[in-house]
Amino acid sequence: VEVLNSAYAFVHLQIESAAEEPRVLCIVQDTTNAKTVNERLTLNLPASTTVNKLYEDVAHKAGYVNGTFCLAWANTGDMVRIRCVSRERDDILMSLVLSGFEAGKRNFMQLTDKEGEQPQVASDESGTADSSGLDDSSQDRFIGPLPRDGTVGCSSDYSSPSYSYSSILNKSDTGYVGLVNQAMTCYLNSLLQTLFMTPEFRNALYNWEFEESEEDPVNSIPYQLQRLFVLLQTSKKRAIETTDVTRSFGWDSSEAWQQHDVQELCRVMFDALEQKWKQTEQADLINQLYQGKLKDYVRCLECGYESWRIDTYLDIPLVIRPFGASQAFGSVEEALQAFIQPETLDGPNQYFCERCKKKCDARKGLRFLHFPYLLTLQLKRFDFDYTTMHRIKLNDRMTFPEELDMSPFIDVEDEKSPQTESCTDSGAENEGSCHSDQMSNDFSTDDAVDEGICLDNTSSSERALKPKSSLTFELFSVMVHSGSAAGGHYYACIKSFSDSQWYSFNDQHVSKVSQLASVLEEYSTNAYMLMYRLKDPSRNAKFLDVEDFPEHIKRLMQREKESEEQEKRQREIERNTCKIKLFCMHPVKMMMVENKLEVHKDKTLREATEMAYKVSKLMDLDGVVPLDCCRLVKYDEFHEYLERSYEGEEDMPMGLLLGGVKSSYMFDLLLEIRRPDQVFQPYKPGEVMVKVHVVDLKSESIAAPVSVRAYLNQTITEFKQLIAQATGLCAETMRVILERCYNDLRLLYVPNKTLKAEGFFRSNKVHLHNTYFNGSFLKLSELPHAVVYPQVFVESSDSADHQAVFTDSVLWKLLDRHGNTIRLFVSLPEQSPGSLANRTSCPKASADSEDSFDGAKGSRKSVEAILEESTEKLKNLSLQQQQQQHQQQSSSTSDSQKSSEHSDFELIESPAQEPDAASQPSQTENCTRAASDTENQFPSEERSDSDVNNDRSTSSVDSDILSSSHSSDTLCNADSGTLPLANGLDSHSITSSRRSKAHEGKKETWDTAEEDSGTDSEYDENGKSKADAQYLYFKTEPYSHEDGSGEGQKCLLVHLDKRITLAAFKQNLEPFVGVPSTQFKVFRVYANNQEFESVRLNETLSSFSDDNKITIRLGRALKKGEYRVKVYQLLVNDPEPCKFLLDTVFAKGMTVRQSKEELLPQLKDQCKLDLSTDRFRLRKKTWKNPGTVFLDYHVYEEDINISSNWEVFLEVLEEPERMKSMSQLAVLTRRWCPAQMKLEAFREVVLESSSVEELKEKLSELSGIPLENLEFAKGRGTFPCDISLLEIHQDLDWNPKVSTLNVWPLYICDDGAVIFYRDCTEELMELSEEERNELMKKESSRLLKTGHRVSYSPRKEKALKIYLDGGPTKDPGQD
Repeated sequence: VEVLNSAYAFVHLQIESAAEEPRVLCIVQDTTNAKTVNERLTLNLPASTTVNKLYEDVAHKAGYVNGTFCLAWANTGDMVRIRCVSRERDDILMSLVLSGFEAGKRNFMQLTDKEGEQPQVASDESGTADSSGLDDSSQDRFIGPLPRDGTVGCSSDYSSPSYSYSSILNKSDTGYVGLVNQAMTCYLNSLLQTLFMTPEFRNALYNWEFEESEEDPVNSIPYQLQRLFVLLQTSKKRAIETTDVTRSFGWDSSEAWQQHDVQELCRVMFDALEQKWKQTEQADLINQLYQGKLKDYVRCLECGYESWRIDTYLDIPLVIRPFGASQAFGSVEEALQAFIQPETLDGPNQYFCERCKKKCDARKGLRFLHFPYLLTLQLKRFDFDYTTMHRIKLNDRMTFPEELDMSPFIDVEDEKSPQTESCTDSGAENEGSCHSDQMSNDFSTDDAVDEGICLDNTSSSERALKPKSSLTFELFSVMVHSGSAAGGHYYACIKSFSDSQWYSFNDQHVSKVSQLASVLEEYSTNAYMLMYRLKDPSRNAKFLDVEDFPEHIKRLMQREKESEEQEKRQREIERNTCKIKLFCMHPVKMMMVENKLEVHKDKTLREATEMAYKVSKLMDLDGVVPLDCCRLVKYDEFHEYLERSYEGEEDMPMGLLLGGVKSSYMFDLLLEIRRPDQVFQPYKPGEVMVKVHVVDLKSESIAAPVSVRAYLNQTITEFKQLIAQATGLCAETMRVILERCYNDLRLLYVPNKTLKAEGFFRSNKVHLHNTYFNGSFLKLSELPHAVVYPQVFVESSDSADHQAVFTDSVLWKLLDRHGNTIRLFVSLPEQSPGSLANRTSCPKASADSEDSFDGAKGSRKSVEAILEESTEKLKNLSLQQQQQQHQQQSSSTSDSQKSSEHSDFELIESPAQEPDAASQPSQTENCTRAASDTENQFPSEERSDSDVNNDRSTSSVDSDILSSSHSSDTLCNADSGTLPLANGLDSHSITSSRRSKAHEGKKETWDTAEEDSGTDSEYDENGKSKADAQYLYFKTEPYSHEDGSGEGQKCLLVHLDKRITLAAFKQNLEPFVGVPSTQFKVFRVYANNQEFESVRLNETLSSFSDDNKITIRLGRALKKGEYRVKVYQLLVNDPEPCKFLLDTVFAKGMTVRQSKEELLPQLKDQCKLDLSTDRFRLRKKTWKNPGTVFLDYHVYEEDINISSNWEVFLEVLEEPERMKSMSQLAVLTRRWCPAQMKLEAFREVVLESSSVEELKEKLSELSGIPLENLEFAKGRGTFPCDISLLEIHQDLDWNPKVSTLNVWPLYICDDGAVIFYRDCTEELMELSEEERNELMKKESSRLLKTGHRVSYSPRKEKALKIYLDGGPTKDPGQD
C-alpha cells in the first residue's frame, strides 16, 4: 500500500483547489430492467471521487439499494466490473481516475445484477417500493438511445437493430428467460417458447426420464428439450442458447442461416419426438394433446349414398383469401366455416355413385368429428400469384377471438342418411363399410371417455361429441411473422396460465404486453399460427413448481446450476484478465513475433514478465536468452515505438500499469532482450525516438541509422550533444538536417529552438534493435533497415560546403538525390524490328552503367545480346563524356561546393550556360543531356489508347497514373554514378525500401486530363523543366526473374530520379529498346497485372514508387492532336450485338469520311471485312448503346467531340445511307406479336422530325398495322433492351399519351433508341401451365446469357429435416 500511495499520491497533490479539479462525466445504462434499458443516468463527479462514492450516487439516482447491483464498463464484451474497496483501505487507491476513468471525457458504464439477483428497489418514506424501481431523481435521466462511439467505456458488444448481446447476462424483470437467435432461428425460438408455456406439454416432458445408457445425450432430442425447459424455468440469465437443441436435431452451423416455416418445424419436430418416445409412457403424448379427427365425405344428391373416410390432423390450415377472390375472410370463424363448406360436384365433375351405378351430382366436404385438447390454427399467409408467377405473402386483416367456440363446426350437415355405405378410417389399420347406425353406436356416450375431445387412445371407438357449450377454447399463443415472402422475422405473444398476463417473446427479449386488445388488433394482419386450449377446469393443468419436480429433473437442475455457476466464475476470471498483444524480436530468426499475453489484473509486472517469457518459450527462447535478460516495456506496434519502460515498478499490479481491464488497448507490450553484459536503457514517457543518419561528404555515403531518444522541449544544442554522444561526431561543426515528411529537408540552425518547434512529433515510427547475430548480440540500430519519418541527417566536417547556402550545398544535393531515387523493373519487347546495326539509338549510358552490366551475375545472355552493340558503341563515348563533363565542371565551378572530383552531380543545362553548351560537339551534347532538345522527336502526347496492345480484342481504361502536384525544384537531367554507402550497399538498397514505405497507402488517381489542361506549364513540350538547373540520375542493369517466370523476357533494373519526365525516360531507354522513342510505348503494370499506357511526355514519374513494373511495347506513339480509338462492330440482330474489331488513330481536323477511308485497309487486313466507304457508317458508342450517326462531312473536334479512351461503332449497311442531316432521327424498331409470343428482328426507321404521328405512320407503313390499332413503347435498359416474352405485353408503358418523342416519359433525343410496337387488336396467346413453365425456363436462360437481369429469382429453400441418428451422412466426394 505504501508503494501505491507514493506512486499515485501526486494525483491529489496536483489539485490545489476544488475549482481546479477536473471532472469525470459518468453515463450509466440500467440493463436490469426492460423499461430502463434505453435510458441513461448521468453523473458529473470530481476526479478525486472514490468508486464507493460513485456506487452511492448511482444507487441514489437509480432508486436501488446500494450493494445489490454492480457497475461494469460498457465497452467490454466480458462485462468488466468496477469494484468497490473495503473501508479499511485508503480511498485514494480507488479514486475514479486511478480506476480507469478519464477526466474530461464521457465514461460509459452498465448497471447489472449482482450474482444473478435483481437489484433491490429502495423504499420511499411511506415504506412502499417504487414500482418502477426509480426515485424522484429519475427525472434527471436522459431518455434515448445510448451512444455507440469508440470512446472509453462505450459499448462495443455485438448488436442488432433491437438488442445488445451483453443484455443476455441479466434476467428480464418479467421473470422469463429469452432465447438467443443463432442467426435465423427466430422461428425455432417462437415454437420452443410456446411449448414451454404449455403446462401439459412441459409437465409431460419433465415426467420423461432419460436413460443415458441407451442413447448419447447430445443426440437425444427429448433430453435436450428437457434441459432447455429447466434452464428457461430456473436460469438467472436474460437469454440462453439453443445450440444444444439444434445439435440434437443433427444440424450444423449452416442450418442456423436457413429460415424455415414454423408450422413445418412443428410437424417435423412432433414426428421426431414420437419416434424418440416409442415404447415409453409418452409415446402417444402428441396425439393426446394435439391430434383431432375429421371426416372427408362425398354424398350422392340423388340417392343419399355417402362415401367417407376418417382423417387425423395436428393443425387446421385456414385460407386467408379464397382462390381467385380479391377479398379476404374477415375472421377466423369465417375461414373455419369456409373450411367445412361442401362443394357440389356437377357437370364434368360428377361423382360416380356406386349405388346408382352412374355419374350423379354429389356434395363433397369435410366434417370435424372432434377437436384436440390443444387446437392449432395455421393462417395460410403465404401464397403463389399465378399472374406474376411470384411467391407472395398476404397481409390481409383477419381477426381472431380470445375465446373460440368450436361447437358450430361439428356436424354442420344435420341430415344423416341411413344409406351411408362406405367408411374408411385413415388412422385405423382396417377398412370396411359403415352405416349411419354403426356411427351412432361408435359415438355413444361413455362415462369412461372424453366426449368430443381426443385425450387418449385406449379405445378404437370414436368419441361422442360434447355439448356445444363445452367446446370453448381460449387463446394462449400467437406466433407472428413480420416481413415478406422472401424472408422475415418470427416472434411469439404468449399468455401465461400462471398469472393470465400476456408476454412478448422476441428472441432474447421478453416483455409484458399491456392489453390483450392490442394483441388481437395489432397481430390481425401478420399472425401466422394460433394456439388455443380447451377451457375445462377439470383438465387444465398448472405448471410444476421446482419443489414438485421429479427426482431426475431435480438432479438435472442441480447439474445445470453448477454448470452455470462454473461459467459465472470463469466469466468473472475473464472479466479480471488483461488481454494484450505481446511482441518479441526473435534473436535467432531475426523477425518480430506476435503472441497474446493473458494476465490477471492483480499479477505484478515481475510475474507478468515470467508469464511472457513462458509464452515466448514457444519461440525457442529457452536456452538462448535467460529470464533476467528480458523485461516488458510499453510498445506501440502501429508506429513501432517504445513508449516507456517500467523501472522500479516490478511489484506494481498489471491492472494499474495497463489502466484497468479493457477489451482492447491503445498500446502493446514488448518483451525486450539484452546481452548479459548490457544494461537496459530507460525509456521515459514523453520521449521521441529519432533515426539519425551520418552523412560523409567525401565518400558521398549515408550510413545506416542510429536511434537517439530526446524530449520535445530540448533545444537543438542539447539535441546535438545527444547525437554527438551516440555517434562520436563533433557537435560544434555538426549540421543537422530534419526530414520531417517526404522530401522536406530542413536545416536546424537555431540553437535555442526546441525540437517541437522544429517539427518533431511524438509518434515516430522506429524499428527495434535486439538482434543475435554470429553468436553475439547486436543493436538493431547498427543494421540497415527501412527508413521512416521523421528522420535526421547529420554531417560534421571542416569542408567549405558549410559556407554555402544549404539548398546550393553538396549535402543538400546528396540528400535530395537520396530521397528521390527509385527502382523500376522494365520489361523490354521480345523482338525489336530490324537488325542491331539499323537501330536508332542515343548512346546515353555511363561507365559505371557499363561496369554494372559487365559485372552483373546471373544475367541472361539474351539481355546481353540485345545490349551488346549499344554498350559497345557507348564505351568510348562514355569515357569521352566523363572527360568532357569533368572539364566542364572544373571550369564552371571554382568554389568549394563543386570541388569533389568524384561527384555524381553534373550541371547539365541552365540558361546562363547555354552558349557553353552550344559550343560542345553536337553528338556529345545529345549523349550527355538526358532532357536535351530532341529536335521535335518528342511532340507533346496528350492522348492514349486504352488497352495494352493492338492485337488484343479487349478494352480497358487507359490512362497514366500521375501525382497531383510537382516539387517546385523538379529535376530532370542526368547523373551517371551510383551512391556508395558506408555499409557496402549502394543508395538503392536503402532508398528502395524507403520509398516503398513513403508511398505506402498513397492515393493514386488516373490521369484523364485533356489537351491544354494547363497542368504541365512547368515543362516544355519535350518534357524539359523550365527550372534553371536540372539534374537526373539514371542507371540500368540486366535483371532476371528470381522465380523463373518471364522466361525469354528481356528485363532491366533501372535506378532513376523519379522527377525525370516521361520523355527523358523514354529517351534513356532508346539504346535498350533499339528504336527511337517515338516508336515504342510505355505501359505501367499494376498489382492485378493490368497495364495502362503512360502517354504524357511532359509529366514526371513522381507517381511511381520502388519496384513498380513497366512494360515496353513497340508501336508508334501518338502525336499531338491524335486520339487512339477502339472500333466495335454493331450487330443489332445478333445475340452478341457488340464485337471488338481493332484499334486505330483519329486526328483532330479529320473528317469522318477520311477516317473511314483509313479504316478500309485495316478492316481488310485485320478483320477480313472487304467494304467500301458507302457500305458502312460510324456512330457514337456509349457503353453498349448505339448513339449518334456520324455523317461523312463531320469533322472531329469541330462537329464531333473526341477524347481519350474513345470508342465508336461501325455498322455495316444493307442499303444506301438514309441519314443525310443531323436533324433526322434514326430509331431501332421491333415488332411484338402477342398471338405468336415472339419478337421480330430490329428494323431501322429514319424520322425527319420528333413527331409521334410520323413515327406511327412509318411503323404502320413498315408493318401493315392500321394506324388506329398501332401501339408503341420505348425499350428499357441497355441495348438491345431485352425483356422477357412473359412480361413485355403488360410491363412496358404502351401507347404513351405524348405528341413528340423528346418529352417525358420517352426522352428520345438521339439516334439509337429502341422502340417496340404491336397491334392492339391482337390477343395474347393462351398458355397452359406446362407451356408457361417451359417458356419461363427458356426466357430465363436467354436473358441470363445476354446479361439481362432476371426480375424474379426465387430464394432457394432447403428442406427442413430433423435427423434422429445424429446428423446426415455426407458423400465424401460431395463438397
